[in-house]
Amino acid sequence: MRVSRMMGAAVAAGLLLSSAAACGGDDDGGSDGSTPAGGGALKGTTIEVAAKWTGAEETNFRKVLQAFEQKTGAKVNYASTGENTDAYLGPRIEAGNPPDVAILPQPGLMQQYAQKGSLKPLSADVVTEVGNNFAPYWKELGSSGGKTYGVMVKAAYKSILWYRPDAFSEAGVQPPAAWADLVKASGTLQDAGSTPFTLAAGPQDSWTLTDWFENVYLSQAGPENYDKLAKHEIKWTDPTVGKALETLAQIWGKADYLNGGVAAATKTKFDESVTQVFGQQKAAMVYGGDFAAANIATTKAKVGTDAKVFAFPKAGDTAPAILGGDVAVALKDGKGAQELMKFLASPEAGKVWAGLGGYLTPNKNVPPDAYSDPIAKQLIGQLQQSGDAARYDMSDLAPAAFGATPGKGEWEALRQFVMKPTDVKGTQAKLEAEAAKAYK
Repeated sequence: MRVSRMMGAAVAAGLLLSSAAACGGDDDGGSDGSTPAGGGALKGTTIEVAAKWTGAEETNFRKVLQAFEQKTGAKVNYASTGENTDAYLGPRIEAGNPPDVAILPQPGLMQQYAQKGSLKPLSADVVTEVGNNFAPYWKELGSSGGKTYGVMVKAAYKSILWYRPDAFSEAGVQPPAAWADLVKASGTLQDAGSTPFTLAAGPQDSWTLTDWFENVYLSQAGPENYDKLAKHEIKWTDPTVGKALETLAQIWGKADYLNGGVAAATKTKFDESVTQVFGQQKAAMVYGGDFAAANIATTKAKVGTDAKVFAFPKAGDTAPAILGGDVAVALKDGKGAQELMKFLASPEAGKVWAGLGGYLTPNKNVPPDAYSDPIAKQLIGQLQQSGDAARYDMSDLAPAAFGATPGKGEWEALRQFVMKPTDVKGTQAKLEAEAAKAYK
């Protein structure tokens, strides 16, 4: 819920280059308002695609659709679902009038629609395209009941920490690659007079805590255990969970490492945590995915100069790579929908999108050089180096009652842990009790 909704306007606002600011089209012609060029195989075919994107991100997506129109001769109409994708699509599905293709903000929603029989499986050639361009994990993420339905078309990268280079330089600190070095660097920063972190642990924003946990857990417990915990095939009382919490307590448990201490952290919103670092210089570091660039853009700090990122430090043998993202699905039969799905799974579409800014993809055949901004190039390099170990945000894979509800489930259990970081066993028990209810 949280990042998949945030990342639309947020990524675009923070990373979008001026070349992407051209206006989009309307529903009366091609994506630039003109008649689709060429006489391709889909000439005379009209396709409707729905997604939550508006503003700059809609503009960029329309340019991708325009490339498809020019290639195939099809006409593509775009509809914005608004923030609540299910509220828009659900009634249309029930009425038998869905769009041909929809972009869903959560794999869980794809699973829900697939189980209801609302989706059309990808054709054999689209499945082949997915297999050629994505690691097996991403194909599995888009599958249900032994059939492949989805294509991960856009991602948010969540395995980074943002930092102020001036604070690091003054303390003589280098971006750490290992968790132990992060803890050591935090102490050095503190000794030099810089609070190491701001932490967003307010009731409405403690989703950040789930991301911290996921990065540590994936690194320590490995991809296989990560997948099992995401499906609740192992319990939250498992020793691997306890080890991750003990690791997090090495930072969360030191009040002087957090701006304002625990009392302030447990009231801090995400946007405040970012601007406190880059607008007010109250700390040296903050957790936030690539989408935090939008918040940095509201300050005088410049991304890539005054605000830089480093990979979330390894707490174990695996370099963590956590993604959020959007999944394309077909809701109608017909060649048009399948051809658009095939195009969206291709490097061709990815390269167009990457050149516009505000975009990342797990498509391994879209090279770093295709990306138009330096932060995106850095992040996609980290993602590609992670290989098959990259994983989707665990809390977004869980039932919403556990992984995506403010003040409840995982959010609140981890928030309570920030308040009492010595209570590892008690926190595990709370997490398991909430998970057991939600996964029934």
